[in-house]
Amino acid sequence: MNTTRLLLSLMALNFLVACQNTALTAGKLSPPSKLHPDAVVQVFAARTKGAKQALAVHTWISTKRSNADHYVSYEVIGWRLKRTGSALVIRQGKPDRDWWGHQPELLLDKRGPELDAVIDAIEAAVADYPYAAEYRAYPGPNSNTFTAFIAREVPALGLDLPATAIGKDYRENIAGITPSGTGVQFNFWGLLGLSAGYEEGLELNLFGLNFELDIFDLAIELPGIGRIGRSAANQEQVIQDNAALDGKGNSIATESETSASTKSPPND
Repeated sequence: MNTTRLLLSLMALNFLVACQNTALTAGKLSPPSKLHPDAVVQVFAARTKGAKQALAVHTWISTKRSNADHYVSYEVIGWRLKRTGSALVIRQGKPDRDWWGHQPELLLDKRGPELDAVIDAIEAAVADYPYAAEYRAYPGPNSNTFTAFIAREVPALGLDLPATAIGKDYRENIAGITPSGTGVQFNFWGLLGLSAGYEEGLELNLFGLNFELDIFDLAIELPGIGRIGRSAANQEQVIQDNAALDGKGNSIATESETSASTKSPPND
């Protein structure tokens, strides 16, 4: 009983901290394309809508090629499957938008001219995604299944998805590499499995809920709570770097990057 109360208290605290971060980071995680000519690859996670937000996040990938004036984002949205026949969404616009009022957390931030080749690989992996015509919020395939698939296909990303990315372990083969490409994974349809990798650390999956011990980053991850300890991506430094681009502490976005946040009924 005491353990249950402790977990509920930690989940409530984590949610309150996430709400506080929304006011501090909204729209400031991606460098303005007008002021940043180099290529950019970023991965975001944001809490889902409704009761699922206590346990799960929605993830997506955003890219900008060298000298491009816009970002392209790739994600899976469940309700789009019924409307268009495909859950896969590719769009231009603001990369670090909110998701149903929840500000995204930055999971990965890579910048440099060498990333154009990585973006080529990402686009090829998106075209090969095998579950575009399928969607299940639990245990997958869902938005996190998609992001994990791209990460496995493009190991240069070195992406470590959080424990709250339910569906990331849903895969066709029982054994294979982890999403970061730095370890091995054994998993049965996203419901039961074990992973070990340099980026992921040691991770146990029980009925789609993940428990992770990140030895190298001195952090743990728990279902619903997420990461406790050092973050893989330094959001504060990213915000400072982006603000320094215009010398005013403000993020300047192109017209295409000021699109409204997602307001359609999500399944993630």
